[in-house]
This record gives sequence, C-alpha cells and structure tokens, in this order.
Amino acid sequence: MSSRMSNVTNPRLLRRVRRKVRIKKKIDRQKGLIARLVVTRSNKFLYAQLVDDLRGNTLAQGNTREKGFEPLKSKKGCEAAARLGKLVGERALAVKVDRILFDRNGYDYHGRIKAIADGAREAGLKF
Repeated sequence: MSSRMSNVTNPRLLRRVRRKVRIKKKIDRQKGLIARLVVTRSNKFLYAQLVDDLRGNTLAQGNTREKGFEPLKSKKGCEAAARLGKLVGERALAVKVDRILFDRNGYDYHGRIKAIADGAREAGLKF
C-alpha cells in the first residue's frame, strides 16, 4: 500500500496516512469497549462525530456548517473548533456517553484538533 501511495500522492498526505494507520492500531485495541470521537477537517469546515464501533452507529455528530456557527468570522478556526468540541461533548452526554477515544484521523494534535479535544473535555467528556 505505501509504495503505491508514494507514487501517487504528495508527501504531506503520505505522512498523514502513515500516522492514521499507527493511530488506528491503538484504537483497535479498545474497539467496541468505548465510543470514539472522529474528527475530520476540510478546507472550509470542521466535522466531529461520535461512533459506536460495536453496533456501527453514529451516536452524536456536529459540524461547523450548522446554524449556531453563523456569527463566527471563520468556521474553520480554533474558536469554531472549541465550540464544536463543546457542542459534540454536550450531545454525547445527552446520549449517556461520558468516556471516549479520540480519533484525530492522522492530523497533528495541535491547533484546531487540540481545540476540539479541549472543548469536548470542557463539556465533560473523559478521554
């Protein structure tokens, strides 16, 4: 897989995919025991969803495209990320999930990704 990827993709994406595989191995050890919070970035928006791998269900989700994020200047910045983390954390507590695994999807743990995690912790989730 990696030899094929190195021929077709840019080095930054290749590093992210390698990190993603490494993170996935750690998450697979806990699979089914705890729900996981999956974070995804795009060029304009941020997305987060709480997934129960045992049943294959999405328990809660949120993104910066929702109406509550309209007054913000940027829907992809750290402020929006912190609000998204808090929103998803509150929705997770509403479905009685208080302990999660954080799946950062291969992204570095700083900036927007860290802000989502901190917002979720602030809402009451335990990692």
